[in-house]
Amino acid sequence: MVTPGIDNIREYEHWLQGKRVGLLTNITGRDSKNYSTIDVLEELCGLTALFAPEHGVRGDVGAGEAVDAYTDAATGLKVYSLYGGSGKHLSQEMLDTFDVLVYDIQDIGVRFFTYISSLHNALTDCAEAGKTLIILDRPNPLGGRVVEGGVLDPAYSSFVGCYPLAIRYGLTSGEAARMMNEEEKLGCDLKIVPCRGWKRNSLFCDWGRVWPAPSPALMTFETTLLYSGLCLVEGTNLSEGRGTAAPFRIIGADYVHAEELMEAFNREELPGVTSTPVWFTPAVSKHQGKKCGGILLHVTDWDKIRPVTVGVTLLDVIRKLYPKAYDTLPPVREGGRPMMALLSGSDVLLGSWDRKEVLAKWDQESRDFAERKQQYHLYE
Repeated sequence: MVTPGIDNIREYEHWLQGKRVGLLTNITGRDSKNYSTIDVLEELCGLTALFAPEHGVRGDVGAGEAVDAYTDAATGLKVYSLYGGSGKHLSQEMLDTFDVLVYDIQDIGVRFFTYISSLHNALTDCAEAGKTLIILDRPNPLGGRVVEGGVLDPAYSSFVGCYPLAIRYGLTSGEAARMMNEEEKLGCDLKIVPCRGWKRNSLFCDWGRVWPAPSPALMTFETTLLYSGLCLVEGTNLSEGRGTAAPFRIIGADYVHAEELMEAFNREELPGVTSTPVWFTPAVSKHQGKKCGGILLHVTDWDKIRPVTVGVTLLDVIRKLYPKAYDTLPPVREGGRPMMALLSGSDVLLGSWDRKEVLAKWDQESRDFAERKQQYHLYE
């Protein structure tokens, strides 16, 4: 049976005794009986403050929506946002509320998912302040063996790519924290409560558990697996399906013909995936209120699919079908990098590019990263 670190916290409660304890968590921070980590730690040792990543501590904040400090209605604890207008680091006011910061979030093992950036910031801030960081580790739902995509070029660092990781990096949060702490020589007093029963070759669908929905757009494991490659669509003028019933499975635009795209994509015969045509009208985000053509992606083999290859291939197919309409988005801020560069971690998908060359480059980088990360593994 696969169990998260919070299930084992009583074996390590001496790390919390006599300490002021803060908790960085969200709606996924729950034990195997579905009790909130907030409630478990409140009963075990008491909490002094809560800290929220993107989407808030209770999961009720939309993607990219910034919030500031507020009071948690259920506990009366102050909640400090680490995705707010005042910044994404722990301020001195926040640091003064705890001796030990506990981290419990179900991440998905994808570089551009912002929880890993919040963890990196917590590591650096706790190290500088001499605070202890305890990670209640959780299995990686995308497994720990398959690594995909290019490694971030530090010149393109951002909150959707904070560290030189492959796109799909094959580490748990605890393992990633070990890597960042040791490679950057941060010197953080890092402690990890391990999860149990997880093997590196197992995906979430092998665990026999209910999906925890780590963000409002990732309501199923199938969506999350595809997101690890299809998030690249967010850097283009295509709809990634936000405002539909199937974000990151529905991809299209008002200039796309559904059946034409389906036929072109399916001709690629990528392993583990197929598509059907779909017409849709996004309720929010890109192409809001406009009738769009596109495809609905279906995972046919959990083990064989390589979502990053799917994402790059689909972008290549669409830009060749609709060369006058397809485009990448400009930077969000004046003088900034285009979103495609931030998501991909380099400039290889901007301007003119060759799919085979990009995938070959990324394949070599992912192989090198897979070797580099092995020394930080906590699980077989």
